[in-house]
Amino acid sequence: MKTANTLIAFSLTAFISVSLSTSSSALEQGLPPAAKQNGSVAQKPVRTIGMEDYRKIVENPGAALIIDVREPEEYAAGHVPGAINIPRGVIDSQIWTHIGSREKADLERPIVLQCQAGRRATLAAQTLGELGFTQTSAVIMNLDEWKKTGHPFVK
Repeated sequence: MKTANTLIAFSLTAFISVSLSTSSSALEQGLPPAAKQNGSVAQKPVRTIGMEDYRKIVENPGAALIIDVREPEEYAAGHVPGAINIPRGVIDSQIWTHIGSREKADLERPIVLQCQAGRRATLAAQTLGELGFTQTSAVIMNLDEWKKTGHPFVK
């Protein structure tokens, strides 16, 4: 019995050692192409902006794409003017409809992501970063405060 336990412990130790020594290139094989090419981009922290900076972008978006990542029913109940709705859970597949094909997409186009408080926007910004987008910003604010302070809001 002692020999069997020793053999199991040795096998487990060997398995862990091999697992830990697996090269990063082997681990990358399961990643999407954009994540492989832009591994450093995916590791960067998400850029965040507050209510005042967001107001300036809403008033003068320029080339920025403003995306409300809340669910469609939340968006339909009211949203910031100029924002399009792409729910966070499908942003990785639906972003291309608004940006262009993966091959021709402008990955440096400014994209501003907004939700109710900032959590979903932050997750969406991380997702877009993993896809290779380099100019994403998550808005960290309470949407109810946005409305209360008289900032533009449409239903």
